[in-house]
Amino acid sequence: MVKKLKVGVLKETKTPPDRRVCVAPQQAVKLVKQFPNVELVIQASDNRCFLNSEYSELGLTVVDDVADCDILLGVKEVHKPTLLPEKKYLFFSHTAKKQPYNRELLQKMVAMNIQMIDHEYLTDENNVRLVAFGRWAGIVGAYNGLLGFTKRFGGTQIKRAIDCHDMKEMLAEVEKVKLPAGYKIIVTGKGRVGKGAMETLTPLNLKTVSVDDFLSKEFNEPVICWIDADEYTTRKDGAKFEFPDFFRNPQNYKGNFKRFTKAADMYIACHFWDPNSPVFIEANDYKESDFKIKIIADVSCDIKDPIASTLRASTIAEPFFGYNPNTEEEGEAFNKQNITVMSVDNLPGELPRDASVEFSEALLSQVFPSLFGEDKRGIIERASICKDGKLTTKYSYLQNYLEGK
Repeated sequence: MVKKLKVGVLKETKTPPDRRVCVAPQQAVKLVKQFPNVELVIQASDNRCFLNSEYSELGLTVVDDVADCDILLGVKEVHKPTLLPEKKYLFFSHTAKKQPYNRELLQKMVAMNIQMIDHEYLTDENNVRLVAFGRWAGIVGAYNGLLGFTKRFGGTQIKRAIDCHDMKEMLAEVEKVKLPAGYKIIVTGKGRVGKGAMETLTPLNLKTVSVDDFLSKEFNEPVICWIDADEYTTRKDGAKFEFPDFFRNPQNYKGNFKRFTKAADMYIACHFWDPNSPVFIEANDYKESDFKIKIIADVSCDIKDPIASTLRASTIAEPFFGYNPNTEEEGEAFNKQNITVMSVDNLPGELPRDASVEFSEALLSQVFPSLFGEDKRGIIERASICKDGKLTTKYSYLQNYLEGK
């Protein structure tokens, strides 16, 4: 008889707390059916977006202690004192880019002989990510842009996304928003995040316009323009823009976004940004008399460099702050002299039920066959940052970071 793998779904221990889970109740039932070699337990949590009873009523086992599990599944970084030695962990570790605040976490996992599998690096053979919350960041980020509009300019007030039961209720709130005639929204980035943002804006039935029209024409209805890197950058040598080259050699490009700051009322930033890429808005740009943007929903949330008003990440509890263009400092969020900035860096946590279900489904179809069976496609191997008491070969570049150098 084959020994069963005991798998535990962790309660989230990061502060501030995250209510998402990587195996939602219905997907947990599917998991048990799909993988008869797995014994699944759910660690009890009083903070999760799904109640313990939503698991137990489906016949799933809810426990306090997961020390006897072989594999432990979470979303965010595990609180260091709760780590268990000799286990396989799957969560977002935020260590592979040498994040200083998680150095000790990686050190402890290596010392405890933990195999750390990072959601962010679960990819297929073509290096395409298999699981991500990006769509939900865009969905909630665009909503927060509209929320900022209602708070700054009045009209019908709408609920915060986190106070909506699910996306359906949130989209019903979107329908209450009335943007004035001629109001212009610019969205950057056409990946998962940007597509999510556009989903949220759909109930507004905004007229989509071309770049040329957005920049040069006035409209008698609110409009939107959705652009990608070929519109917000150009090659320094004047050659034709090509996406593969832009991603390989971002240093060969210069910014072309400033023109949109003279036309747009709201900016929803959903792009991926490389530190070698051109910036979008510099501090001096905000000081120009024809700078028009009043609300920036920075879903990408890269601090300061690409968008100078993103002074810090904001929080779900306090999503907005103001940016004073003259002092370049933070001020009151809805003061007329300031730019209203939204830069929450854990946006999917505002619609945790929907986001968790979609994430669970992706893990179930794309990742768990390799995790609970043979890793024939190398999915788990590519995402394993440390194993057997040391960094794996792929992540050996982290050695100095690990040693604190």
